[in-house]
Amino acid sequence: MEHSDEKPIATSVNSNGSADISPSTSPNTSAEQSPSLLSLRHEIRVWTRDLLIAIGLALIIIVFLYQPVKVEGTSMAPLLSDQERIFINKFVYRFEAIHRGDVVVFWYPLDRSKSFIKRVIALPGETVTIRQGVVMVNGVVVPEPYVPPQYEDVSDYGPQRVPADSYFVMGDHRISSNDSRVFGAVPSQFIYGRAVFAYWPVDHFGSLAMTEAESK
Repeated sequence: MEHSDEKPIATSVNSNGSADISPSTSPNTSAEQSPSLLSLRHEIRVWTRDLLIAIGLALIIIVFLYQPVKVEGTSMAPLLSDQERIFINKFVYRFEAIHRGDVVVFWYPLDRSKSFIKRVIALPGETVTIRQGVVMVNGVVVPEPYVPPQYEDVSDYGPQRVPADSYFVMGDHRISSNDSRVFGAVPSQFIYGRAVFAYWPVDHFGSLAMTEAESK
């Protein structure tokens, strides 16, 4: 006789002699669990979908609105260091004006294959004068808390009037900056972004925005 490990199926005999077959495990347990399992699975799918949408939107914003760039040189020290990574906003000046104090990225007027990053010092139509390193715009001294004493250039410049639709820009590290004192004012069409955020190295992580109001 063959030995079998199968468990017997329980049967009961009705009064009419017919037999009912009853499985040893009731299906009610799984039936009771299925609604909660379905709810959990649905919630996981919803969270996953929302997370993917959020990541996709973030990538679209970064790709189309912001551009990561690498700083080369020390002309904007101490705000920006050599090889620092930052984001620039490529569309901000389509919706608002360029302000004094903005840190802008532009095509180098003498070689448009190169990009420079400097700070806006004077606006179109204003007159720039520098005396022993002190910057004056229209005869008024411009407060420059972003220029440490050791980075000041005590030479003189100007007076020089900024042409229409152009901007006078300078590096914060005045003694080692090739800027509008050398190549003149930058036409507005050459300016293609504003530095807004530093993300590397980690100790420089944070906003770079500084307008005229914030610098006072």
